[in-house]
This record gives sequence, structure tokens and C-alpha cells, in this order.
Amino acid sequence: MSGYQQVWDEVDWGIEMSTGLPDEATLRELLQAVYGTAGQLDRALSGLRSLGLERSSVHSQMPDCDLDLMREDRCGFPEVVYGQGKSAELVIRILQRQAEAGQDSLVTRVTPEQMEAVRAVIPEAICNLVAGTIRVSRAGREERDCGSVLVISAGSTDLSVAEEAVETLRWMRVPVRLIQDVGVAGPHRLQQHVSEFRRMAAIVCVAGMEAALPSVVGGYASCPVIGVPTSVGYGASLGGLTAMLSMLTSCASGVVCVNIDAGFKGGYIAGMIAARTPAGAIQK
Repeated sequence: MSGYQQVWDEVDWGIEMSTGLPDEATLRELLQAVYGTAGQLDRALSGLRSLGLERSSVHSQMPDCDLDLMREDRCGFPEVVYGQGKSAELVIRILQRQAEAGQDSLVTRVTPEQMEAVRAVIPEAICNLVAGTIRVSRAGREERDCGSVLVISAGSTDLSVAEEAVETLRWMRVPVRLIQDVGVAGPHRLQQHVSEFRRMAAIVCVAGMEAALPSVVGGYASCPVIGVPTSVGYGASLGGLTAMLSMLTSCASGVVCVNIDAGFKGGYIAGMIAARTPAGAIQK
């Protein structure tokens, strides 16, 4: 049997017996026996990953769901489940399938009834009633050795969106801290935390009403500030539209904005930034 055929049989067997390809290090070790140059090796890896995309769909399809088990290979993190409108039984099956694939799980916009059903089957699931999330993490995996994220909420009524961002970052295993209720109606409350900004890879700023807080934070921070507008406020807040427009038109150069009440999206973007930032790279 040729060296190429032996390597191919080993990789092909691994695809058939699992929900995806072996990890990057294993693939490289197998393929180095066949490909002599780094360029050839990289092209071979790319081809195998494409094959894995096709083969993995056989293992991920369910009667009412086509789960993307290769997303972690492509994007760095597994697929996140949007819980709203899904049956508890479907959520449980998705979590079980991800566990079989060795993936961490996050479900957002979850009802108490869904949480209760999941906990009955998966007792290790972490349910956050405030955030409306379910998180299941593989045992033995530690927090990433990377940059940290600060999540700031302007008011207590913004907390559910802020907690969704926090749970997202915990699922990503990114170091995170939450500061609550430091809106601009009492700016002195923010001052005591300003020194902490310079130690962050990114800041998630959650605010409703007129959403002035991200601009203030952006005036102190040297890292990206991801604004998350909330639907909190009186009539002219227009269900969060005013807050979103305020963040989009912020004078602070480092402020960007995600969708209304999108704590998950704000946390995820911050986590991507932090995961690419070495822990010791930020001057304190």
C-alpha cells in the first residue's frame, strides 16, 4: 500500500467514524508523510476540510434540523442555537449531538420551560434565567489564555441583555467581568472603573434610553467598544431605535454597534477580538 493510500484510509476512516475531521495537529502529522512542502501540505489540508464539510452533513442531519458540526473548524466556535420557537425536545437532541461531537453548546432566548426540560436530561447544563440562556461546556477545558472583555450595563433594566453577552463570552471561554448600573444619569459611578478599561481587549456597552454611555466609555477606552442598544425606554425611544441610532452616530471613534437587544452578537464579536489578543499583549 502506498504512503498516500495509507494516510487517506486513516483520514477517511476518521471522517466516517466521527462527526468531523481529526484535529489540525493530527491531520498535519498524517499528511507530512506524503507532502514534502508546506504549500502542498496546506492545500491538502484545505481539500480535506472541504471533504469534511460534505461528509459531516450526513452525521449532522436530523429530521427537523441540519446541525452545522463543522462550524468550529471554519469559524473557531461551534454553532449557537437560537431557542425561541424550538421545542424542548429538539433543543435536547441538538445539545446531545454537539456533545457527541465534543463541542461546547450555547442556546439563547430560552424559556423557563425549555430550561427545566433540558436540566432533567442534561443535569450539567448551566441555565441563566436572567440571560435566557443554556450553556453546556466540555469538562476539563479551561478559560482561554487571551485578552479579557468588560461588559458594562447602563441600567438594571438592561441586565438581561448584558447577561446574554456575559454567558456568550463564558461559552467562548474568554475572561469576562460585568459592571452593572453605571449609566450617565450618575456619571460618578463610572469613574471608579475607568482604570480597568486599559486592561481590556474589548468592551461591550449595553444601554437603552438615549444610549449615551458607549460614547462616554469610548472617550476613555483604547480598545474597541461594542455598543448593544436595548429596547428600554419611554415612547420616543422607539423600542431601542433611538439607542441604536445614537450608537451608530457616536462621536467616539472606537464605538461600533450591533442590533437591538443583541447581547449574544455583542458578546460574540468581543470574544472574537479577545481570543485573538494574547493575554500579555495589553499594557496595563
